[in-house]
Amino acid sequence: MSTGENEGDGATGPLAGVRVLDLSSVLMGPAATRTLGDFGADVILVESAGGDRNRSMGSGPVDGFSGVSLNLLRNKRSIALDLKHERGRQAFLDIVATCDVMITNLRPGPLRRLGLHYEAVQQVRPDIVFCRAHGYPSASEQADAPAYDDIIQSASGIGDLFRRMGAEPMLLPSLVADKFCGLTIANSVTAALYHRAQTGQGQCIEIPMIDVMRAFVLAEHGAGAISEPPVASAGYARILTPERKPQRTADGWINILPYDHEHYVALFEAGGRHDLAADERFATPIERVTHSDSLYRDVASVLGQRTTAEWLELCEENGIPATEAATLDELVSDLPIDEHPVAGPYRVIPPPEQFSKTPPSVRRAAPKIGEHGREILNEIGYQAETIEGLIGDGILTTP
Repeated sequence: MSTGENEGDGATGPLAGVRVLDLSSVLMGPAATRTLGDFGADVILVESAGGDRNRSMGSGPVDGFSGVSLNLLRNKRSIALDLKHERGRQAFLDIVATCDVMITNLRPGPLRRLGLHYEAVQQVRPDIVFCRAHGYPSASEQADAPAYDDIIQSASGIGDLFRRMGAEPMLLPSLVADKFCGLTIANSVTAALYHRAQTGQGQCIEIPMIDVMRAFVLAEHGAGAISEPPVASAGYARILTPERKPQRTADGWINILPYDHEHYVALFEAGGRHDLAADERFATPIERVTHSDSLYRDVASVLGQRTTAEWLELCEENGIPATEAATLDELVSDLPIDEHPVAGPYRVIPPPEQFSKTPPSVRRAAPKIGEHGREILNEIGYQAETIEGLIGDGILTTP
């Protein structure tokens, strides 16, 4: 599809042959391009001389490779360019001319000041799929306001969910806005690539984080407030009870979610609460949602009588959704181990998607800062003396 196809690196995914230019940082954009890279795309990561910020997100085995970056930067090639220098900007645009997709999370103002906005990029690659993702819509007064996951979580009402549960407003202990917006970027780009395959037309995609997360939160929590006039307040009751949490058993923690009438009957009978087996609170779906708070408490109250394994066996026999509550350490220990050429052994988070014909893969280890600069510029026709001149003048940084 592009003039710089990712030949010879073992790409088997559905996007093999697509070249993506990644001008993004931290987590949201890199998560999107990691997905595209897993799907087979040749992803060229443009970094500063100091490297992407995710390289220092938390601890890691060596400088420049945090535990986060070892998986987030895989399946990418790195070039470190000074984009504020005219020759660095020109090198960037020369790379753009060979790419199918460009993804950036620079805000509209800085992007335009660098001269790397959609109109400029379109001049060198008319059919480019150009995706810009930032906190707020470019047409809004907040277009250039800085926005990180914490800010967007609060702006999209996640703190209010905790307040409605009777707690102080809090944020989810996960970078959920960055990660969900990253998935939205990847989905939107693949849709635009399909459109281009049908029509030959590229386009500009804008992903405002606030709009994505508003839709994310209100999908269920719009609830009765969605109709006009509202028939109830916002918030989905079953999700907003503080009783919705892992439950203690005789020897650990479990999460049991009785969903149907017969599920409750089986649990209460097994727990010796025969008085609850005919309770009207779980007779219908509406009643189960309305009384979810007290039902969660009643279920939790009987689980201490048996071990986790015993409850899991009972749930399997009765078709009740249930799982042992995992710890983060257990999740990590289940991951396969691979060898990074610089960082050594590390745990690989495998691509979660499964394709019968075009399986995604992990083909490239996370690169050193600027590791592929010479290679990439050579591919697009730069002569060795030109490349060395960029290095000598501090415009191109290599290991």
